[in-house]
Amino acid sequence: MPSLHRISRRFSLPLLAPLTDQKPAARLIRHSVKKYWKLLSLNFGTSLVASLSEGATLGVIFLAVSLMSAPENGDWSNLAILGSLRHFPSLQSWFDTALSTQAGRNGIFILLLASAVGLQALMAATGYVNSISTATMGARLGSEITAKLNDRVLSLSFPCASRYRIGDLLNYVGSGGSTVGQEIALANAMVMNGLQLLIYLVILVAISPWLLLVAFGMAAVMQTVQKVLLPRIRTNAQHQQRINVELSSQQTEQIQGLRLLHSTGQLQRSKQRLLGLLTENQYLSIRQSKLTNIVQPISNMLPIISIALIAALSLVVFKDRSSGILPSLVTFIIALQRLNQRVGTLTSLAAGYASNAAQVDRLNEILRNDDKQFVRTGGTPFTSLRDAIQLEDVTLRYAPDLPAALSGIHLRIARGQTVALVGSSGAGKSSIADLLVGLYDPSEGCILVDDLDLRCIDLASWQQRLGVVSQDTFLFNASIASNIAFGVQDATKDQIMAAATKAQAAGFISDLPEGFDTMIGERGYRLSGGQRQRISLARAILRNPELLILDEATSALDSQSERLVQQAIEQFERQHTVLVIAHRLSTIVNADLICVMSEGRIVERGRHHELLAHDGLYARLWNDQSKHPQQPTVAMSQG
Repeated sequence: MPSLHRISRRFSLPLLAPLTDQKPAARLIRHSVKKYWKLLSLNFGTSLVASLSEGATLGVIFLAVSLMSAPENGDWSNLAILGSLRHFPSLQSWFDTALSTQAGRNGIFILLLASAVGLQALMAATGYVNSISTATMGARLGSEITAKLNDRVLSLSFPCASRYRIGDLLNYVGSGGSTVGQEIALANAMVMNGLQLLIYLVILVAISPWLLLVAFGMAAVMQTVQKVLLPRIRTNAQHQQRINVELSSQQTEQIQGLRLLHSTGQLQRSKQRLLGLLTENQYLSIRQSKLTNIVQPISNMLPIISIALIAALSLVVFKDRSSGILPSLVTFIIALQRLNQRVGTLTSLAAGYASNAAQVDRLNEILRNDDKQFVRTGGTPFTSLRDAIQLEDVTLRYAPDLPAALSGIHLRIARGQTVALVGSSGAGKSSIADLLVGLYDPSEGCILVDDLDLRCIDLASWQQRLGVVSQDTFLFNASIASNIAFGVQDATKDQIMAAATKAQAAGFISDLPEGFDTMIGERGYRLSGGQRQRISLARAILRNPELLILDEATSALDSQSERLVQQAIEQFERQHTVLVIAHRLSTIVNADLICVMSEGRIVERGRHHELLAHDGLYARLWNDQSKHPQQPTVAMSQG
């Protein structure tokens, strides 16, 4: 049979873990909880008052039963509680007079009943305050930690964040607050039930240390059940958490990839995969329910066994009590029943900790720093480009075990110059754009902005002075005006309209029922590909960027729209620094410098006529496209 120390240790370990654990989730909780020490004090105080009220209620019940079961002229001086009244002569005299008559005894009995009710009312009130304070602290901590997790995800560097699936990141942010709230609620319930269990133990020891062995036996059974169940509950919870993350990711990817699923005939297969995950999650949920709910039937059965044993032993243990067998037996059984409830509750709470541990482990995963890289902060604020941007012997590897995407790149982009990058797919054109935007740092070499290393410049101030139009345009589920003005907080309606006009987007916008106030749907699904790209171009023009990066910016436009947008870009290029990544060479013939890339290197550079005269790779590409002109793909007729 385990010792009381082992049992108490078993129950207290989950409670003490957040106080001693050095993992990031526990440290975050401790740091946050310090802000709410007043709520914590109120929480502990109400728990203590509620526990003392419960103990006092049992004392009143003992007196009431003693009063009703004792003979009319019995000697009450032997009762420890009433015997203590000798220190208050007037109060003792009143009690003696009242107890000498049946009417007085009835009055005291009613008084005791009222006291019991009052103590229970006090316990209920303090319990309510305790619950409210716990919920308040949990809600505040939940909101704070959700905000911190959101900041955490946004502070990850782009290479680091791109290692995670969208569903994982959503789960990290969405579940963090509830995980902490659950941990706080469990800790509060542990304190409350632990204090009450201590009160019941004191009462049981005072009534009969021998019969307390029954309680120890009951605790031993519960501990054995807990020892068997908790590892299984924890393991099952971890499997269930993994499946829930898979479900979240699968559902997110399904919705985002609807077009791909429809166009590739993979709808049924996607449904079957989701159904398989749902089936597995259903099995794990049922198994978790079986494991966590098995405690309650055992807890319900133990009191009956205990009462039967106590009733048989009480004739021997209580036969010499001056107050009689009945009061001690009734009080002991009530206390033991309450003790059993607390032991069962503590066991369930320990199971709750085991279930919540999977979520806490995931919280630790996103909070740990040793395997993450973060967005660079600090540095010299960037205001404007005065001279040039230079790439000096730049090499880029997206991962240490991958071949270099760029090797030995030397490139100078002078202020006001238009530089074009051309080459086959995978040649490294977009990698240069990624470096200039600051999504990645060079693996070797450096990027100089007016002779200052880009890594020494405040990254946010640099990115705010860039305009990027890529082939994969992202738009928010907001109005067209809001999407164009994204990142420019003080933009006026006239400025937004002017930018849309320059991007050749004003025409189709004016044809929409609500014009610039039209909501465009998730990722702009209500617009064609060409329309989305022109909105993106208008967004870039409105920023009046120091460097405009056009990554296949006209790839989704029809011939007429491409011509109009190309005119807008050419007007914009005369006054700005532009980097153009193009597949159709006809769009960059007027560039100040054309760099031809192959396998991560710049193999040719010069103006259009110079490269044609060189009769190298550029000339071959030009001849191929002249013989086989490519028609742009249009998502909708409006594009």
